[in-house]
Amino acid sequence: MTLMNIQRPNPAILSITDAAATRVREIVAGAGKPVAGVRLGIKKGGCAGMTYTMDIAEGVNKGDDVVDLGEGVRVLVDPAAVLFLLGTEMDFTVDKLSARFVFRNPNETSACGCGESVTLAPAKSESAESRA
Repeated sequence: MTLMNIQRPNPAILSITDAAATRVREIVAGAGKPVAGVRLGIKKGGCAGMTYTMDIAEGVNKGDDVVDLGEGVRVLVDPAAVLFLLGTEMDFTVDKLSARFVFRNPNETSACGCGESVTLAPAKSESAESRA
């Protein structure tokens, strides 16, 4: 009996709204040099414990998870953030006083009052296993 190793595609870590895709495209186009996209991660900090980070990415790092929508829309996810971001929707909102990326994250357990930091738990094991 021969066992076949069947590769199935991993679901994307995050979904990106049209508004967020447009803003990523603008950031990449305005970088003034060729870039790979924007890098999304998390870091410890803020009153709730963690904050989202975004930077222009000059290249793809080993282990980055790449969400590529084409047409200049590419988000590289830091490997240390993957379990905290599974299932997240990335949006971009504009109102009278601000314009910012917004993350609707099912792994968020609480957020601070100012909206700048969150408490995140790793994705449930069944979500993580579906990526393997």
